[in-house]
Amino acid sequence: MATQAPANHTPDRQRTVEEKMEKQKAIDDWLPITSSRNAKWWYSTFHNVTAMVGAGMLGLPYAMAELGWGPGVAVLVLSWIITLYTLWQMVEMHEMIPGKRFDRYHEMAQQAFGEKLGLYIVVPQQLIVEVGVSIVYMVTGGKSLQMFHDTVCSSCNKIKTSYFIMIFASVHFVLSHLPNFNSIAGVSLAAAVVSLSYYTIAWTASLHKGVQPNVQYGYREKSTAGMVFNFFSALGDVAFAHGGHHVVLEIQATIPSTPEKPSKGPMWRGVVIAYIIVALCYFPVALIGYWIFGNSVENNILISLEKPAWLIALANMFVVVHVIGSYQISAMPMFDMIETVLVEKLHFKCTRTLRFIVRNIYVAFTVFVASTFPFFDGLLSFFGGFAFAATTYFLPCMMWLAIKKPRRFGLSWWTNWICIVIGLLLMVLAPMGALRQIIIQAKTSILLLDCVCLYLMFTLRGLRHVGCSSYC
Repeated sequence: MATQAPANHTPDRQRTVEEKMEKQKAIDDWLPITSSRNAKWWYSTFHNVTAMVGAGMLGLPYAMAELGWGPGVAVLVLSWIITLYTLWQMVEMHEMIPGKRFDRYHEMAQQAFGEKLGLYIVVPQQLIVEVGVSIVYMVTGGKSLQMFHDTVCSSCNKIKTSYFIMIFASVHFVLSHLPNFNSIAGVSLAAAVVSLSYYTIAWTASLHKGVQPNVQYGYREKSTAGMVFNFFSALGDVAFAHGGHHVVLEIQATIPSTPEKPSKGPMWRGVVIAYIIVALCYFPVALIGYWIFGNSVENNILISLEKPAWLIALANMFVVVHVIGSYQISAMPMFDMIETVLVEKLHFKCTRTLRFIVRNIYVAFTVFVASTFPFFDGLLSFFGGFAFAATTYFLPCMMWLAIKKPRRFGLSWWTNWICIVIGLLLMVLAPMGALRQIIIQAKTSILLLDCVCLYLMFTLRGLRHVGCSSYC
């Protein structure tokens, strides 16, 4: 008896594949990173400036005071060169496979390290960076509003910092509902312009003030331990200053690309101009601020300037505008990550209601943490060392070695390994100095000390041996 030939299921299988592709395209067209790809090259410039230049960098003269002239200048220049190099690598790798774009940091890590390991390596780092930066910017915006209020109305009653943080947050409950990365281009442009403005105010006003009487350039701390730990902490501040790599692939994802004109061309052009602007911001403020005030400089140079009041008030309002844009740049990849999980893994529908709820909850969470812990911006050096060192200094190099596979012991191979070693040292040393400073500054806070205790005990002995109280 002849056997019947099996039915041909190829059309059904092809129909299933087409349906999946159509569904994925609908999701991509809704998600904030991939929904719009019509950005111009100059979008890359002001997005990168907004992402990198932060109000916390007004503390660079303070970092210089902890590093000293020679090491300080060397660290600033070396960080600028290394981070420009690692950013170039990420721009080059964005479309390293023909027909495919790595629109998110974790997608490139999955290509380099494997589907699961890439997620485990990058996603925690990105979460720490983006959520931490959002909270820091929330605190910075609130404190800058407070400084503006106190400067223009010195006789008014003092208002708590947490109230100003809530006022600052009210803007984000509106702006966070802009649908995608390109829709915040205007906000980002305004932020980039005012960032250059208030940095210019900071160093020109310092020059006008002149070198202070009895200025000293020695280290503040007299003990060897104090000098060493402050040095480590300052390394974290500098790392934070150059940390915009966590959104660079997402920025490049908004630029159109064809085989004839890949996105890396316009993206790199924008990056180069952005880094020139960054240099014009960082180097004058850091070097002139330290030269004028020496080791007595405050952790925010605008506080050291004091007068004229109108100029300080204007600079603080510029800081507020800039931090509004910086918050949105850092929050957009988080929105994309959360919404991707909800629609792809948990199968929620791509609706405005879902987006409205998700983004309001995220903004509410960051304002809650910022209001509860208004000293959170003191964690700049901790985040700079622990998280930014990874995403900025050595993960791009590790991915380059894994994907591009340069010739062993060649120039590219040695360059990347040197960057990896520097980044790992930064990741280990900077948080050590930062934790010491946090403990000293908040030694009266039982809550913070208990959290630090819990962190250290968990790290050294394991969770089952933790003996701290339940404050954390």
